[in-house]
Amino acid sequence: MSSPLVSVEGLHQRLGDSQLRIVDCRFSLQDPLAGRLAFRHGHIPGAIFLDLEADLSAPKRQGGQGGRHPLPEPEDLAKKLGAAGIGNEHWVVAYDEPPAGGMFAPRLWWLLRWLGHDRIAVLDGGIKAWREAGYEVSTLAVEYASTTFKAKPRLQMVVDADAVAHCPAGTILIDSRAPERYRGEVEPIDPVAGHIPGAINRNWLDSLDASGHFKKAEAQAERFAGLEGEVIAYCGSGVSATANVLALELAGKQARLYAGSWSDWVSVKSRPVAKGAE
Repeated sequence: MSSPLVSVEGLHQRLGDSQLRIVDCRFSLQDPLAGRLAFRHGHIPGAIFLDLEADLSAPKRQGGQGGRHPLPEPEDLAKKLGAAGIGNEHWVVAYDEPPAGGMFAPRLWWLLRWLGHDRIAVLDGGIKAWREAGYEVSTLAVEYASTTFKAKPRLQMVVDADAVAHCPAGTILIDSRAPERYRGEVEPIDPVAGHIPGAINRNWLDSLDASGHFKKAEAQAERFAGLEGEVIAYCGSGVSATANVLALELAGKQARLYAGSWSDWVSVKSRPVAKGAE
């Protein structure tokens, strides 16, 4: 399996490659138009833009089941990728703007892996690192000829609320949100505060260093030390947890994603909620 990360130097060397597709995934949960506007103001040359809510999620369902960012149907996502000029033959590089905005490129990375496409990497350090390296940005829009993307979904990569509620003994459930949200002290987005009973907390932001790059394998292994057995990661809506899934892969561990995450869990009032520290 290919590396989940590529350096800005490695990407710069591949610019102009006909087999390369660069995807700008910048987004803001507070301002859904911010990513698209940032793309227009300057992006990595040759990049196209995919929106978290319009392209990389299904519409929200009545009652909130499936979470705030439900997974798209595999065939629907495959059609969008093909329409954007991304086919099975392409090497895809996703980027965003870490650290705070560093969860959106891993979402695309995870989605493509879920569709059976391994030629996908996240730009380590994102557009911030690109700029700091002195590489140019562009305001020119590009369009690629539409193509066909054939999805071969890896259904085992994702779990639902029922699987989480009845997971076998020894399963490790990782809550990827900020510690204060995990403890239930604050909840700025979802209607209920707290965490899924039995979950431990590993804040996804701790997968990055101060510069917004993913920490090295040794540091990731230290973050997840002692976690043996099946791992399931979740967050608020199945976005930031994908950064932890990527970090776990760097540490040599595999994890499945509870895609609906906390926003899906609390959509059913009878599901139990825990508060406080681990």
